[in-house]
Amino acid sequence: MKENKERTSSVRYLTTAAIIAALYVVLTGISAMLGISSGVIQVRLSEALAVLPFFTSAAVPGVTVGCFLANFLIGSPLPDVIFGTLASFLGVLAASFLRKHKYLVPLPTVLSNMLIIPFVLQYAYGVKDALWYLMLTVGIGEVISAGLLGGLLLHTLQKYRLFQKQ
Repeated sequence: MKENKERTSSVRYLTTAAIIAALYVVLTGISAMLGISSGVIQVRLSEALAVLPFFTSAAVPGVTVGCFLANFLIGSPLPDVIFGTLASFLGVLAASFLRKHKYLVPLPTVLSNMLIIPFVLQYAYGVKDALWYLMLTVGIGEVISAGLLGGLLLHTLQKYRLFQKQ
């Protein structure tokens, strides 16, 4: 009986992570089609999912794998695939430690992307803008996507009990 419960829990965890990864890929694809997923100010709708560690630790591998696949599938250069994924991983990992502080959950994703993605923009894409400027513009995009959209997602999921804490 205990073994069956553990197996069910593992399947639920993997399924949740896979669904989150798939959502991340689809939302990044939509952002790419709208022309807002890359460039100096990036507003990836998928970054709103960075608040999901508030509900489940399965969001950490889900967002990470989703980011990797999305960056690969939209044709990002290898440094962006690697370091963009790293930025998302660090953000959601840190967010998972802030589960008791609802309004701080998006902050690690904003900060990790602000600190890592400007270097990717300079070295992988050849963007010549000043590093401080890129940190500001990436930060603006992350505040919109992870902060505002993510905060709205978190509030909605919690208010309507669409996603229970695991």
